Formats: sequence, structure tokens, C-alpha cells
Amino acid sequence: MYAELHCLSHFSFLRGASAPVELVSRAAECGYHALAVTDECSLAGVVKAHVAAKEHQLKLIIGSEFTLTEGIRLVALVPNREAYGELSGLISRARRRCHKGEYTVHLRDIIFHLKRCFLILLPDDTHNQTVYLQQLTRLCKGRVWIGVSRLLGNDEWRRFKHRYHIAQALQIPMVACGEVQMHTAKRKSLHDILTAIKANTPIQQLGARRLINSQQHLRTLNTLNALYPETLITETRYIADQCHFSLDELRYEYPEEVVPSHHTANSYLRQEVARGAKQRWPDGIPEAVQSRIHRELELITELSYEYYFLTVYDIVRFAKSRDILCQGRGSAANSVVCYCLHITEVSPEQISLLFERFISRERDEPPDIDVDFEHERREEVIQYIYHKYSRRRAALAATVITYRSRSAVRDVGKAMGFDASFIDELANSLAWWNRERELTHRFEHQGVVRAEKLAGHFLTIVKEIIGFPRHLSQHVGGFVISRGPLSNLVPVENASMPERTVIQWDKEDIEALGLLKVDILALGMLSAIRKTLALLHRDHTDIQRIQDIPPDDPATYRMLQKADTLGVFQIESRAQMSMLPRLKPNCFYDLVIEIAIVRPGPIQGDMVHPYLRRKAGLESISYPNPEIEAVLSRTLGVPIFQEQVIRLAMVAAGFTGGEADALRRAISNWGKNSKLLSFEYKLKQGMINKGYTPEFADRLFNQIKGFGGYGFPESHSASFALLAYVSAWLKCHHPAAFYVGLLNSQPMGFYSPSQLVQDAQRHHILILPTDVNHSDWDHQLLSSDDARQPPIRLGLRLVKGLGQAAGKRISDVRRQRAFINLADLRRRASLDRKNMEALAAADALSSISGHRHQTHWQTMALEDHQPLLPAEASPQHETRSEVRLPTPSLGEEVLADYQSTGLSLKAHPLALLRTQYPFSQCTTQKELIRLGNHRFVRIAGLITCRQRPGTASGVVFLTLEDETGNMNVIVWPAVQERYRQALMTSQLVVIKGTVEARNDVVHVIASALENHSERLSTLTVASRDFH
Repeated sequence: MYAELHCLSHFSFLRGASAPVELVSRAAECGYHALAVTDECSLAGVVKAHVAAKEHQLKLIIGSEFTLTEGIRLVALVPNREAYGELSGLISRARRRCHKGEYTVHLRDIIFHLKRCFLILLPDDTHNQTVYLQQLTRLCKGRVWIGVSRLLGNDEWRRFKHRYHIAQALQIPMVACGEVQMHTAKRKSLHDILTAIKANTPIQQLGARRLINSQQHLRTLNTLNALYPETLITETRYIADQCHFSLDELRYEYPEEVVPSHHTANSYLRQEVARGAKQRWPDGIPEAVQSRIHRELELITELSYEYYFLTVYDIVRFAKSRDILCQGRGSAANSVVCYCLHITEVSPEQISLLFERFISRERDEPPDIDVDFEHERREEVIQYIYHKYSRRRAALAATVITYRSRSAVRDVGKAMGFDASFIDELANSLAWWNRERELTHRFEHQGVVRAEKLAGHFLTIVKEIIGFPRHLSQHVGGFVISRGPLSNLVPVENASMPERTVIQWDKEDIEALGLLKVDILALGMLSAIRKTLALLHRDHTDIQRIQDIPPDDPATYRMLQKADTLGVFQIESRAQMSMLPRLKPNCFYDLVIEIAIVRPGPIQGDMVHPYLRRKAGLESISYPNPEIEAVLSRTLGVPIFQEQVIRLAMVAAGFTGGEADALRRAISNWGKNSKLLSFEYKLKQGMINKGYTPEFADRLFNQIKGFGGYGFPESHSASFALLAYVSAWLKCHHPAAFYVGLLNSQPMGFYSPSQLVQDAQRHHILILPTDVNHSDWDHQLLSSDDARQPPIRLGLRLVKGLGQAAGKRISDVRRQRAFINLADLRRRASLDRKNMEALAAADALSSISGHRHQTHWQTMALEDHQPLLPAEASPQHETRSEVRLPTPSLGEEVLADYQSTGLSLKAHPLALLRTQYPFSQCTTQKELIRLGNHRFVRIAGLITCRQRPGTASGVVFLTLEDETGNMNVIVWPAVQERYRQALMTSQLVVIKGTVEARNDVVHVIASALENHSERLSTLTVASRDFH
């Protein structure tokens, strides 16, 4: 029996050509005794290999390959837990001393830091390494081997003899090892491409850097027995049998600092929960809630999760102490304990809680609490964590950046030596995807020799490489925190951002091994809400916090029913705006459903239309029995949430809470090695045993399966619905403050500042232009003398090319006295010529220098700053020119506004073109909503958003903007094919189509598209594309 002791996965980036799961599966299939995964200075793939090895009942050995600065290549293998800690620590040290993606290991590192690991030396063909090899053998006595590989190369016998003589001279044993880099020989072509990508060289020029053959794969036992002497194969088993370590031995320990010295973790958690419960229910805690708190705390105690809750509680408490708005979301909203600790804000009275969705005995892993913080202040929270726990004990989880279609096309095309412009053409338009004939035609048109064969090979490799890891990046906010050094558990390396460290495992790896992960996420809407509340508090002292906003406000729900939600959290997209008039939310739970129902799961599971018909009273509702009615009554008999699936499995099939949660996880991974079908028999049989008909069991299972990977948790939706309601209430009752909060939090959300400003104007809010004598860096909410909404003064932050420091200097010195001319501004605010030109282009100087043309002229005439003159002694007079330039036209002004600030208060580009053909023949948005259904129409607008949702069967949705509002356009695949160029490249487009109006929702079904972007001259309007 053979054990492969040297094997690279694709986590040896651009070296290995197979996934850990593929390697484990192949080793088990071949009947190997064991497999060592030994990626280069990395343990990034070992958890995935570990999970697969347990499934295939294959012994897995943990190890790593290193190339030392002295030139020696070796493999280190882990026999026990102590050796694992040494290896993980050495990898961390080697990575932390270098830039991201690199490592440095010296011979002394191996000798002094790997005191327990087994070492397989892979010497080169020279005698230059003899002294170092002798040193290693002497200082690591009894755990060093010489590795021998039979790869059928031309000089293999000479290499074998060389290593044999070294082993004899050093008196150490030899062992067979295959230097494996792929699971089967079929991956050789992909391996060649990966090598070319890594070398940044076309495959034709790789030469000796390319593998000479495909032997470096997991070969059959018969092949190996024929190649190696029996002693070398026996030695592999001997080494494998001495390696007893499993990743299951890793024991995570929670940080202790979060518990005061006079408390245990349990007593402190109970004290804080009791205190929080009194704050949440000052008039007395309801008996049902008290019972629920008791049950949750008992389970938390049983599973020893107190430290986890207290760690998150400590972070949230820090944020609140700094007035940083935050809110827990996701499954944590199912916990009353989280609500009492002020981690979440969703009350148990608002939704139907299911604690099993959050924690279960059977799952045997810590809960996952995601906390959103203001996106502009999250860094304060991150630095608090690093300061409290140090970078030795806190690091971000990794995210594996993988090849996607466009990056795969670019890298494979470059590796195959194709022309750069041809690669760009293929990557930018994927219309040829799954159409080999069209791809062949493109290759022929490019003049590629053997076009058909090369096109097929190219497409095969591109599809193979998609999903392969390119490098590790940092998770958006997933922190791993431990009691001792993290590097004893998992290697830690530098992230690309300064002062950031990441572990080598991703979210799935962390879950598999049960490590504590706290998601510190950024949410722009929280920044916008805090800024809006701060503005309101100046004149409305009763409104300071989210909790001060009155619930169930009828005016807010009337606004939502009209889909007046541009800028409102989560319900501002085209799809949500289309759903709002149909669903007509009139309470908080309707909003919870609204957010969850416009998702792929309910759409694919055919749950949307039945729910809407039942809510409108057009379809009767029936339940097989009261148990199922209790689960589905709030959603009118239609399962919409993941929690309902769990409850249905419990009440209809007799699943335990943990079993039902395992079913929920299988649903979430449907299509990705899912075990959902393994639940089918148990679920159906459980329902039949409880008296349900086989037909009902089939129908319910198919509905559950329809959730696919997209079923949305009710707890998650409720957390989002809370912010959606708050932002909607602010827009409804204090729109001017709301828009200022949004504008001062950009970039965020679906809409650009231009679209937000236009929406504010449609709500009759006066918008004042950017002006150095009136504007601060941020946009301002001005005072209002009457009952109307206060005006908004646009800020200097809109001016492209003006830095924040310069903008703040302008507002700071202007508070002393107004600027009298350009020279005064430049001197007092210490502005350079670039700053002055940016302000002139944005028309922010008109109050002191006249119109745009005159301002540009005067800016050019300014003398450069003379540092020899003291600032106070510098001349204040302005260099005036006798030249008087003509006032720019309105069209020139609008174009210049868009170029310099991204928006214009003077006119919309369409308003300038409206009298010209073909725009004079087009219907405006305001006219469109009054047209009848199925009417032929021609519309024109700026494309501000393109979307191609994965559930829309290839349909593209466009948002067009004209001077009266936004229009939604649906482009079916057949029309996309005919007008692809206009669809993908237009800024200004004319669309012919048919009006589809239903339930106050209006779309245009496109039949033709015309690109008229050239009519905008040099106007730049960025489309936000979502795929």
C-alpha cells in the first residue's frame, strides 16, 4: 500500500492543477493508504481536503513544501499536534516577513522552528547543497528522508543515482514521492496554461519550465509498484503510520478579556441579558419572552457559547460608546438574548423567532453573528479589535479570489499567445459563450491557424479554469479572534492593505472547524441614517435614535405603496419598485415579506404569484391541518422563509430542530455537492407516517427544493426591513434631511448623486449650487422660514479633482470672512492651480468671478504662488483682464456641469435635446405612466443602470432617465442579439417598444434600440451595471 507524501493542490496558486477534493477522491479511488496535501508555504487547502478525506475514509496528512533561501527544496510533514503548531507558526513567520503572496524561509528557520516535523529533502542535481544537507541531517536526526520521484524523464536515472549517493553519504533512508501537481493526467493541458500564466509568458515560449510529461498525477498502485523498489513504497507507509494528527484535534479557545475578573462568563452573560431585558421591556418582561430567554441561555450554557456572545457584545458596546450606528442581522435576529444585549434591533414581537436557525445541538458549531456598522466608521471598530486583542490573536478570514468568465478568458487567451485586442474583444462580449461555432468563426476572422481546433481547446481550458483560485484576499469583515496566538491554529499572512493580517482559511473552512468568527461589516445606509438623524435633532429634539421613530406610520406605507422609494434601503431597485404597488405593504411584516419575496428563491419556487393573489383576495387559502397553518398562516399558506422550511420539517415530518437545520443547510447548498436528495426519503416518509398523503409530501418536497440556494431567512429580512422602514419614514417626513444624509454618504446604493438630486427636486426641494462662498465640504441642510422643506446647499465634495483637505480649508477660512476674488481665495485657502481649475470647471466660483468662461480666463491669469513673500504680505489684488468673454450657452453649461460634478441643476441633457429629432417624437416618463397598456411607444433617456439577474432567463433590465423621471425597460434575449452593440455601449438611447402597465407598474418591452450617444458630445454619465 502506497501513501503519497508530496502533493500540491490548486492552492499552490498557478502550480497545482486540481482541487483538494479532487485529489482526495482520486487517492481514495486508487486505493492509497494515505495522502499528504503539501501546498507551498500554505495550509489554505487542508480543511477542504480534511472534510473530503473524512467522507472518503482516507487518511490525510498535513504538510507543506518550502524552497529555502539556500536553494534547498523540502517537504515538511506533521506527525502530531505540536508539530502542526510549529508548521503553522513557521508559515506565518515566513509570510509575515514578506509582501502579500511571497514568503522567505531560511535553513535556520527549519532547524529551530520545526523540531517535530518529518522532513523529506528534494536535493537538486548538483553537489552545491551538500553542507546544508549534512547540517539538516545532523540537527534533525531520525526524521529526515531523501525523496525520490520516478517521472520518466530523460535524465531520471542520473538523478536517481545522485539522490541515492546523497542518502548513502548521509545515512538516511529514501522514500518514494510523486511530486504530484494534478489528480489525473488529463489536467496536463490546464497545468501548462497555469504555468504560462504564472511565468507571464506564452505557452509556446515556456521551454523547460513546462512539465515534460503528465506523470505528476496520482497514478494507480500497479503503475507505482512497477516504477519504485518495494522498500521505497514501504517507507511511504511507515512515515504515514507515524503521522497521527488530524485537524479534528484543533481546540479553539475563546478570548477571556470580555469577562470581568469577579464574574464567570455564564454569570456575566446572564447579568447583562437581565439588564438588557429590563431596558427593552421597562413595564415588565412578558412571560413568553422570559421563558424564551431562559431556554436560550440554557442552550448557550450547555454548548459553552457564553464567550462568543460576550465578545460580540463587547464590540457592539464599544461602537455605541462612540455613537457609531450598528445593527446585528442574519440568523442572530432569531435570538432574544441578542436582542437583550442590543446586538440586534428586531423585537421578538415583530417576527416569528426560530432559535434553531441560529443555534442547535446537532450542528456542533458556534453561531454566526453578522453586525453592520456605518461604512465610514467601521475602521474605528476594526482598530479597536486589533488594539484589544493584538494582531497575534485577531485576523481577518480569507476570501479565495477565483477565476470568473472574463478573467479566465483574458488569462487563458494571453497564455495561448493571442493578440491583446482579440483577447479584449472576447472578454468584453461573451455572446459566443456555449456557441463553439460562433467562437470558431471569430478565430477564423482573426486569422488564427487551425481555428476550429484552437477555439475548442481554448473554450475547454477556460471552462476548466473557472472557479480555480487566483490568490487569497481578505474577507469583507470576518474576524477570527482567539485566546492564544492565532498562528498556532492557522497560518497568518499579510493582506494587501497595510496594518491588516489574514488567516489562510476562508469562511467555509472556519465553519468546518468551529472557529469563532465575528463579521464586522460596512453598511452605507447606517451612515446615511446617522447623519440624517443628527440633522433632524437640531430642530426636532425628540428624534435622536432609530428607536425614536414612530412605528407603523400610515403615511410612510402609503408612500411605499406608490413605490416612491428611490434611495430607501433595500427597496429602491427596479424589481422592488415593481413589486411594491402589487404587494401594497401596510405593516412591518409586509415589509419583511417584500424584502424576501423579490429574491431568486421565491421566484424560482413559484411562490410570488400565489402570495400576491392570496393577498389581493383572488385565491382561497387552505391548510391540511392546524400545525401547518401555524407555520404558514403569516405568509398566507406560501413558504417564503428558510425558517418556515425548518418548521415544516419539524411539524410535518417529525424532524428535530438540528435535523431540520441540516435540511436548511442542504437547501442552501443545492447544486453545490448538496445532500438535499438524501433528505428526500426521510422527509417524505416522515410526512406519510404523520398522516399526510404521498401527493402532499411530493408537493412540499418540491417546493422546498425550489428554494435552491436562495431561500431567504426571515430574521435577515426583518433586520433589513427595520432599516428600510426607518429610511422610508425619514424620506416621507423629512425628505430634505434624508437626501442630505444620503448625499453625504456617497458612494453607496443604486443611485448616483445626480439621480438623488433629481428625485429631491421632484419632491419640491430647492437645491442650491456649489459655491465657495456658501458651500462646506459636505452638503448642507439650510434653515427654512416656513413649513416647506428646507433647501439643500450642495457641497464641495461634488467637485471632481478637488481634494477633501483643500475643500475643508476653503470652508474653514471662509467662516472668518467671505472671499472677495480669486486671488483672495487662492491665498487664504492655500490652493494650487489644479484646485482652482477644478473649482472653475464646476462653476463654484461664479459668485466672485462671473460666468464659467470668465472664471477660466481669470484662473489662467493668476500668478503662481510666490513662497518668498510672507502669506500676510502677499498681494490681495486680482490680476484682471480687460477681455470680456461671452456667456456660455445652456448646453455648454450642462455639459460642463456633468463633466465636473456629475450632475447639473440648470437642465437635464434630454431637455436640451427634446426639440430635436428623434427626441421630439419620444414620450417622456411623465407621459408614459398615463398611456394605456400594450400601446406602441418610443422613449429616450440616459442609461443609468443595466441588470441581468441570474433568475431572469437572460433578460436584461435597463433604467432610463429623462428630464421627468426614470423608466424601466425589459430587453428579451432575441432583441439583445439584434441590438447588442447599442445595448452594451450606449449612454443615450432611443428605444421603441410596447407599454406594459399593471398594478401601477409600468415597463416598456423593447423591440429596437438606437444608440444616440454622439448627441451628448463629451458628456459623461456613468451607468451602474449589475450582473
